[in-house]
Amino acid sequence: MQLKSNFLRDAGFAVVLFFAAAATACQPSDRAALLSFRAALNEPYLGILDTWKGEECCTNWYGVSCDPETKRVADVVLRGESEDKIFERAGRTGYMTGSISPAICGLDRLTTLVIADWKAISGEIPECITTLPHLRILDLIGNRISGKIPADIGKLSRLTVLNLADNQISGTIPPSIVNLNSLMHLELSNNHLTGELPTDIGKLTKMSRFLLRRNQLTGQIPASLASIYRLADVDLSMNLLSGPIPSQFSSMPVLSTLNLDSNRLSGELPTGLFSSSGINILNLSRNSFEGALPDVFSPKSYFTVIDLSHNNLRGGIPRSMSAARYIGHMDLSHNHLCGPIPRESPFDRMAPSSLASNDCLCGTPLKAC
Repeated sequence: MQLKSNFLRDAGFAVVLFFAAAATACQPSDRAALLSFRAALNEPYLGILDTWKGEECCTNWYGVSCDPETKRVADVVLRGESEDKIFERAGRTGYMTGSISPAICGLDRLTTLVIADWKAISGEIPECITTLPHLRILDLIGNRISGKIPADIGKLSRLTVLNLADNQISGTIPPSIVNLNSLMHLELSNNHLTGELPTDIGKLTKMSRFLLRRNQLTGQIPASLASIYRLADVDLSMNLLSGPIPSQFSSMPVLSTLNLDSNRLSGELPTGLFSSSGINILNLSRNSFEGALPDVFSPKSYFTVIDLSHNNLRGGIPRSMSAARYIGHMDLSHNHLCGPIPRESPFDRMAPSSLASNDCLCGTPLKAC
C-alpha cells in the first residue's frame, strides 16, 4: 500500500509539473521569432539580451511576457532608460546598436512593442509591422531609426500609442494614419518629417496628445484638428507651418497645452484662446502674428505660461490681464506694443527682458512713462 501511495503521489506531482510547464511554455514559433529579432541587435554593456536563452521565453527572458491564456508572446518591452535594478547596478543608461528585424512580425499576437531610448538602433521600421493585428502600443522613441513611416500604418486599427519621437525618420506623414481610430497618443517629435498635416486628421476622434515638434512640416494647421473633443495637448512648434490659427481652436473643450512657437504663422490671435478656462500653457512666440492683444482676461483665466514674444503685435497691454486669477511666466518682448505697463499682477513681478524690445512700453520694470 505504501508503494502504491508513493507512486500515486509521484505521479500526481509529475502531472502538476507537466501542467505548470505547459502554462509557461514558449511557443516554438514565437521563440524562433524572438531569437531572429535578437540576432539583429547588440547590447554590449548590461547583458540584457543574454537572458534570452533556454526554452522558457515567457518567464525568464528580459522584457518578454506572454498572454496567460494563449501562452503566446504579447509584450516585448525593452527600455534603455529605466529604474530597473540592472541599470542601477551598472550606473548607466542603455546603449544598443543594430536594427529592428522583420522577424518581430512573426509574433502575430503581439500587443506591445517598446524598443525605446537605446540611442543607436538604426535602420528602418519594418513594413510588416502593419500586419500585426493586435498591436496596441508601438514605442520606438530615442533611437536612430530612419526611413519613412510605413505607408499602411493605418491598418493597425487597435493601436492606441504611436511614439516614434527622437529619431531620424523622414518623408511625409502617410495619409492612412487617419485610419488609426483607436489612437490616443501620437508623438512624432524631433524627426525630419516634411510635407503637410493630413487635412482630415480630425478623424482621430480618441486622440488626446498630438506632438510633432521640431520637424519640417509645411502648410496650414488643419481646422479638423479642433474637432477632436478629447485633444488636450498640441505641440507643433519648430516647424514651417504658415497661415492663421484656425478659429475653431477657441472652442476646444479640454485643450490645456498649445505650443505653436517657431513657425511662420500669421493673422490675428484668436480671442477664445485667452478667454478659455482650460488652456494654461500657450506658446505662440516666434511667428508673425499681428493685431492687438485680446482684452478678454477674467478671474477664470489661469495660465502657467503665456509666451507671445517675437511677433508683430501692436497696441497697448489690456488692463484685463490684471484680472486673471493667475499668470505665471509671461513674455511679451520683441513686438510693437506701446503705452503704460499695468502695475498690478503679474506685471509687478515681471523681468524687464519679458517686456523689452517693444515700440514704446513704459513704466515698471521699464523706464518711467
